[in-house]
Amino acid sequence: MINQQEYPTQKVNFITRFLWWCAGADQFFLMRSPAQDRVKYAGIGGIVFSTGLLATFAGGFAFNTAFGPKGMAGDDVSSTGWMIGSAVFGLCWGALIFNLDRFIVSSTGKGDGTDSITLKEFGQAVPRLIIALILGITISKPLELKIIETEINVELRKKQQEKLDEFNKNTYAKFKEQIILIDKDIKKLEDDRNVLVQRQKDAEQEYLDQMQGRAGEAGYGPRAKQLEVFKNEKIKDVQAYDQKHAAELSGLKKQRDQKLADQEKELNVDNKKNAENLDGLLERIEIAHEIGFGLGIALTLIFLSIEMGPIFFKMMMNKGPYDYMVENYNYRMYVKNGIVKEDQIFEGRNGMVLIEKTNFLEVENDRKEKVEKLKAQEDLSKKIIGVWSQKKVKELNDHPERFYQEDNTTPKA
Repeated sequence: MINQQEYPTQKVNFITRFLWWCAGADQFFLMRSPAQDRVKYAGIGGIVFSTGLLATFAGGFAFNTAFGPKGMAGDDVSSTGWMIGSAVFGLCWGALIFNLDRFIVSSTGKGDGTDSITLKEFGQAVPRLIIALILGITISKPLELKIIETEINVELRKKQQEKLDEFNKNTYAKFKEQIILIDKDIKKLEDDRNVLVQRQKDAEQEYLDQMQGRAGEAGYGPRAKQLEVFKNEKIKDVQAYDQKHAAELSGLKKQRDQKLADQEKELNVDNKKNAENLDGLLERIEIAHEIGFGLGIALTLIFLSIEMGPIFFKMMMNKGPYDYMVENYNYRMYVKNGIVKEDQIFEGRNGMVLIEKTNFLEVENDRKEKVEKLKAQEDLSKKIIGVWSQKKVKELNDHPERFYQEDNTTPKA
């Protein structure tokens, strides 16, 4: 044993303990391990915690981009409610990724305990590496979009404006045809009325000319009376036309005003909203690939290294005092609970094969006890049957008539 003077116990702060917990390490044995083991597991825990922290930011940004309020790229459309919702989702997503990473790292063994990765070790780690690969890509994409957000907004705004112009063009074309048809009906009604009004004016002018002597003898004579009647008829024609078509003309004008209002709404509200909806997560990813494909690859590789690094590091780590203490404790727990593992060599078709055999002592003891009970019960049953057989033989010798019966019946002739 190394005494405290040869290797004094170092104090461990809360941060180091937390990083050990992130790495899934046992604090009890690390406190009794040299600094080398402490640093290794604190480093692994730091990577796991950093991955969860980055996943929190990535999840919050992705949630806000996918489900948050939309607007023209670059405009501030954020709201307190959505910011709180995105923060809550980001925390939940980060906790989920952190828990997965912690489980993956803590469940990854050290293989043969050397700094080389054998083919067998790599094959056993493939499922964990696949999960880490998926998680790395999931985390890297939202952060990539955030890093080049300014450049993405410029390109996205161009696309939104082009889409808005296209929507507006279609709107103008659609309503123009409808308004032209309404204007045509209004113009026909107004033209017909104008004809009647003009006739009224002509009749009034002719009546005045007659009364003033410009078209014959002045004064209110027979001719003037005829012209007055004719003038009044034309006035009645205009009044009758207005009474007959006033509702139709008013309805057409209201319909035209409604079409203009609908056009204005579609131009300033609906089309703009549809163009703003182009601001989605998928569209931003496509633009990011167009303007920064190399940067995206680099960031993805960086996050994959962060995500998959602890798995490779654990397979490359040499066994230290901490690992042997943990193994020793585990073996002792096995033995205390009646479990013994033995390495046995068997000869198979492909040569000698090393197989680890697990013996469950309590199960084996129960099995032997059960076998002994069954064997004792069998022996006891044999003795009982023997005694009973001897008794029956004695009865047969003493009283044989009890064991047979004569047939006194005679056959019929």
